[in-house]
Formats: sequence, structure tokens, C-alpha cells
Amino acid sequence: MSKKQNLLTLICIILGIVGALYVNYCVPETWVESRIQYQMTQNDQAQWQYVARGKTQVATDIVAYQESPLRQQNLDKLQQAPSLKQQWVFIEGVQGPSLLKADYHFGVWSLLPAFIAIALCLISREPLLALFSGIVVGAFMVGKFDVSSDVLIPNMATTDAASILILYLWLLGGLMGIWAKTGAAQAFAQMMSERFVSGPRSAKLVTWMLGVLFFQGGTMSTVLVGTTVKPMADKANVSHEELSYVVDSTASPIASVIAFNAWPAYVQAFLFVPGVAFLATEADRLSFFFSSIVFSFYGIFAVLGTLLLSLEWTRFSGKPMRKAIARARLTGQLDAPDAAPISAKELHAVNIPENYRSHWLEFILPLICLIAIAVFTFVASGSPQIHWAFGGALLLAIVIALGKGMQVRDMLEGLGTGWKGVVVASIILMLAITIGAISKQLGGGIYLVELLGEQLPFWCVPVVLQILTMIIAFSTGTSWGTYAIAFPLAMPLVWVIAQNEMLANPEIFMMICFAAVLNGSVYGDQCSPISDTTILSSMTTGCDLMDHVKTQIVPASYAAIMAGMLWTLCALVLT
Repeated sequence: MSKKQNLLTLICIILGIVGALYVNYCVPETWVESRIQYQMTQNDQAQWQYVARGKTQVATDIVAYQESPLRQQNLDKLQQAPSLKQQWVFIEGVQGPSLLKADYHFGVWSLLPAFIAIALCLISREPLLALFSGIVVGAFMVGKFDVSSDVLIPNMATTDAASILILYLWLLGGLMGIWAKTGAAQAFAQMMSERFVSGPRSAKLVTWMLGVLFFQGGTMSTVLVGTTVKPMADKANVSHEELSYVVDSTASPIASVIAFNAWPAYVQAFLFVPGVAFLATEADRLSFFFSSIVFSFYGIFAVLGTLLLSLEWTRFSGKPMRKAIARARLTGQLDAPDAAPISAKELHAVNIPENYRSHWLEFILPLICLIAIAVFTFVASGSPQIHWAFGGALLLAIVIALGKGMQVRDMLEGLGTGWKGVVVASIILMLAITIGAISKQLGGGIYLVELLGEQLPFWCVPVVLQILTMIIAFSTGTSWGTYAIAFPLAMPLVWVIAQNEMLANPEIFMMICFAAVLNGSVYGDQCSPISDTTILSSMTTGCDLMDHVKTQIVPASYAAIMAGMLWTLCALVLT
């Protein structure tokens, strides 16, 4: 970093810490009532039960809503934290009990950790420093001054953190290391170049088609497509900014359009609105989800934008992307001169043992195994078992290498190289999860949604919801986490507005607003430098994280603007 960048970084960190201490000592929490309505049934003992995360749970100690200390009227009188954080209550006119929760926020201060992390990413281009600084600021805001014991260790001891460690460090890193040692990726790139890829356009088109084909979305799509196409695209002289954009923008956006994946089952749980017949049952909510896909304008435009770029039509790609394309074509430099990719160069270096002959099938067969396991487990259980898929692919790659005569010592060396190559990226992912958890705890998303009022003109509601969810997802780095915050608050609000305005087609209005929340969250997640998919897209394609963010945000914003205009038009014309 330059002296100016160092100074700005230091000032940003100091201001963040000062602000955090001010919040901790001077800003009281604002407590907010929130309700979660599960689909409730009664068992043989007449107990109310519901299904959460695949397990049947029983609601206990149910009280009348008027008696609950978690009612907003009671929370407004609090001088300190409530004695209860959640309680089951009966609400008049609602079938079965509802879960009442007490959440809090610090107003606009709740956004401080995410703001510091994102600002430092832009200033210093060092995601490790940015994320850690954001975590420290968030920890100080809630009075946790022993950051390692009170924040890092508890969050890194979670199932999510362990999943990242196993999947992205051990399994993905090991698989990439084995491919680097056997030369399988280079052999695949050579085969594709000889048979299918003749230049940047065809390389990007292959990437785009794979992104559409792997429509499960999220981290699996970015990892699978990124690792598959990088050697081929490097050989075709595709800049890493182009490649990471195509990989990232055909992950979650396509999953919101071709929704035969885990998204509908997850999202429908947040869509129940008391008294709304077309959202009454799980089947109704799933039908509502799929009926709303025609309004997923951002997902459609994002995927079309990557197709246009793949076809070398760059009018809507933005100046930073065009600059990256020109650099790669004219100089052969796939990264900017000052780029610092978060994946190690060792993963892309060829270090094949003597007398070992590489073959492109060593790359394809593990991929087929990975996809087959993921698809089979998705069909069988409704959720793809990603760890099984990557574990099976790694095991098959090792078996093939040893079967072809590779020494155990060379195989272990390849695994070690792979693990070393993704250590930094894995740490960044774990820190991203931690700052996302802190942002959620501080209630930034709840505060932003609270800014909405019931007096909004109905035609501007979709765009307002889009903007709010874009900010929430960008600040927290997660679309699914944004859904959990936004949908339970937004959908009842939209229904009230539809009734107050006496709209002729309230269900269509609900679909438009639903699509705005769904797609706004995808945009924010996709463009956030603290998002796991953004980080993984950069890692697997060998791109500098902030170069990826800065080049992707322009075409993604074009897609978001066009989507917002269409949602407004549809609200005016169709409802």
C-alpha cells in the first residue's frame, strides 16, 4: 500500500474503534418485536409441533399474546435487556402458536462493522485486515473486548466454520492440489483448446454454459465452474476479472431463475402471512415461489449480461471490465499489475513427477463423480450433500493418480500444496462468516427494514424493498441470511399495503415484491466483498478480490436498475 492508503486505513480503523466504544457506552439498544410463524400441526398428545431444519419440534409454555413481555408495547418500556429472548404465543385469528422474539438494533450504528469492513476493502485491498477490523469494531460495540475468546473462538467453533474448514481447506484444496500435481487441469485445458475453444469468446461461452448447467447456485456452483474453466480460460487469454464475473453472475442469479434446487424449500418457510390464503400451506408457498419466477428480472438480466460479455459485447460491462479485457488481449496479463490474488500460485503451477503422463480424464472423471453425488443426494434427500460430493471427487482423483503409478510421496506433496494454496481464502471465508454473524446480532437488517412505513405509495414498494435488501445483503455478505431477516417483515407489510390500497390483484403485487426481495438480496450478496460466493469466485479463478468486486458491480448494477424499473412498471400496470 502507498503512504496515503496506509494513512487512510489507519484513520478508518481508529474512527471505527472510537465509534464502537461510543455505541457501547452511550447508545442504548432499541428492542423490536418480531414474529415467526411456522406451519403448525398437533400431535397425538394435542401438542403443537412444527418442522425446523428437518426436525420436528414441539412448542412449549405457550401464553396469550397480550400477556407476553415481548410485545412491542412492553419492549418500548424496557430500560434493560428483556428477561426472555423468545416465547410462544397465541395470536387472535392465527392458526396455532407463533414464535415471538425480541431483537435489537443500534439504529444506523448497527451498520458500522460492515461499513468499516467494506471501506477498508476498498481502501487497502486487504480483505483479511478489513474483515478482522470489522469484527473488532462489532465486538467492541457489544462490549466483547476479548475478541479471540468472546468472538472468534465461539464463531469458529460453529458448524458453519467447521464446514468451511473441511470443504474449502481439506477437500477443495486437496482436489486442486492433486490436479496440480497430476497436470490434469492443464491436460483438460489443452484438450478443450484443441477441440472446442479457439479464443476468449468460446472459452467464456463454455464457462457461461457450465454456470447455467450447474443451477444449484451459491458456493457449489462458483467452486465447480471456477475450478473447471480456469486452466482453459487462462490458455485462451481471458482476464481473471472477466472469468470471475461470468462464474459469479451465473451462480446465484441462475439459481433464482431455474429454481429446481434447495432455494424454494428454504425460502417458503419465511413466507407465511396470517389470513393470506395463497400462502397458507407449504405447498401453497412453493407454488407461489415458482409462480413468481417470471418477475425475477435481476436474475434474468444478470445471466443475460454474462452471455453478452461472453459474446464479446461489452456495452453494458463498464469501463473497469473493458480495461481488463483490453489489458489481457493486448499484453497477455490476466491480472492487473498491482493485483494480489487470494489463491496461491502453486495451485496453478505444473509440477508433474517424471514419467507420469497426464490425461484430461483425470480432471473430468472426478468432476462427473462430484456432480453425480450432488445430484443423487439432492434427489434423494432434497439437499445436495456437498461434502460427500467433494470427498468422493478427491478420493477418485487420488485413486486414479496412484493407479497410474504416482508415488505416495508425490501424492501427499500435491495434497500439501493444495492445502497451503487455500489457507488464506479459507481464513477469509471464516472471518466473513464471523462478521456476518456480528452484523446480524447488531440488528442492521432489522433497522433497515424498520425504515419502511405503511404509508408508502404501493408502486414504489418493490424498489424500496429491492434497495433495502441490496444494502442488507451487501453489508452482511449473505443472501440467505437476508431472506431470514427481510421476508418475515416485508411480506406482512406488502399485504397490508395491498389491502389499504385496495389493489385489484394483490397476489400479483405480492409476487412482484417477493421477487424484489429475492433478487435484491442476490445482488447485494453477489457484489459484497465479504460474501462467500464473491470470495470463492475470486479464489477459484485466480482473481484479485477487489478487482473482481469493482469490475462486477458495474454490469450487476445495470441489471439491478433495469429490474427495478420493470418491477415499478409491473406494479403500476398489473395490480
